[in-house]
Amino acid sequence: MTTTNWAGNLTYGATTLHTPTSVEQLQQIVRDANRLRAVGSRHSFNRIADTDAAQVSVAGLPSTVDVDELSRTVTVSAGLRYGELVDRLDAAGWAVPNLASLPHISVAGAIATGTHGSGDGNVSLAGAVAGVRLVGADGELHDIRRGDPDFEGAVVSLGRLGIVTQVTIDAVPTFEVRQDLFEHLPWSDVETSFDAITSSAYSVSMFTDWSDRGPHQVWTKSRVDDGPVTELLGARLATRELHPLPGVDPGATTRQLGVPGPWWDRLPHFRLEYTPSDGDELQTEYLVPRSSALDAIRAVRGLHDRLEPILLVAEIRTIAADGLWLSPSHDVDCVALHFTWRMDVPRVEQFLPVLDDALAPFAARPHWGKVFETTPERLLAAYPRLPEFAALVGRRDPDGVFANELTDRWLTR
Repeated sequence: MTTTNWAGNLTYGATTLHTPTSVEQLQQIVRDANRLRAVGSRHSFNRIADTDAAQVSVAGLPSTVDVDELSRTVTVSAGLRYGELVDRLDAAGWAVPNLASLPHISVAGAIATGTHGSGDGNVSLAGAVAGVRLVGADGELHDIRRGDPDFEGAVVSLGRLGIVTQVTIDAVPTFEVRQDLFEHLPWSDVETSFDAITSSAYSVSMFTDWSDRGPHQVWTKSRVDDGPVTELLGARLATRELHPLPGVDPGATTRQLGVPGPWWDRLPHFRLEYTPSDGDELQTEYLVPRSSALDAIRAVRGLHDRLEPILLVAEIRTIAADGLWLSPSHDVDCVALHFTWRMDVPRVEQFLPVLDDALAPFAARPHWGKVFETTPERLLAAYPRLPEFAALVGRRDPDGVFANELTDRWLTR
């Protein structure tokens, strides 16, 4: 079996890919397995889903989108992509609070790696989880719900606690969003008015190449009932649709120019029916405490000359704190610094330790599904609940059925 990830930078070492069509089949696969890793939509850029044994996809399990209006939650099949559940949820009059920039990612995979959207008041996708159901190492179904002793360690799980079959997510009444884009925001405005910029809309993203020109685009996504953003300091309101990469056709992006639309067709940057990438790419992301955001931004700007040959674009976003042990926004409001690299694996890998050195003073937390290079000491400092999570894994999967080389490296201290 030869399977690559979405970006094409990795060829998985798995010898078998299981595709069960029922939970019962999945349970038997787990019972029979010595080693097994879940694989989602393959949007991770590192080997978190890899194994030298068997992988399993839950995309073929029965599709479920069940709204519980009393508890204001929706229970969904783990293998669904976000873009596949949102219109069904919207048709029922409900929404999830936020979405990532890509609707192409699977629900369980995005949650297990701590993936997020943007917004001062918005938690990560995992932060909106109220419960998970998974097949444990014993082959039995286990429900772990908010308030349970293991819950805060079991949501951003790195795939180490079992194969998730369904997820229960907080829901809110459906709403409409408009996108207004601004061009050429000076760094001086970022320095003096960072809070005003990021709080100007429900979700805000700044795109930059880290040059002295400042962010070349700011995407503001406003709830229609909150009113639009009509001006943004020294930036200019865009009068044409834009792609985050200058000069690239914006056809793959969600509708802009202030045209109202459903939440699911505005909160992501890209449309489900398009491949959002401008060719091959790699990605890295670090989240830093909001209190250190400007210092971290200055540190990265100081690397511009080394970044320029390998960087396609970078994005700056904000995420509210949650209580999940391995969430990159655990217990602190964060600012995410996201890097989309050219597909130059050797040069990117050579630069990653430099980036890690620059951001280490700010307690930067790397995103689990992206490429990064750090030390065990820094990873433990960034994620101080790692030992507790490792203990949870030991209790739930003592024989390491769901282990792999990368997560073992992260958890071994």
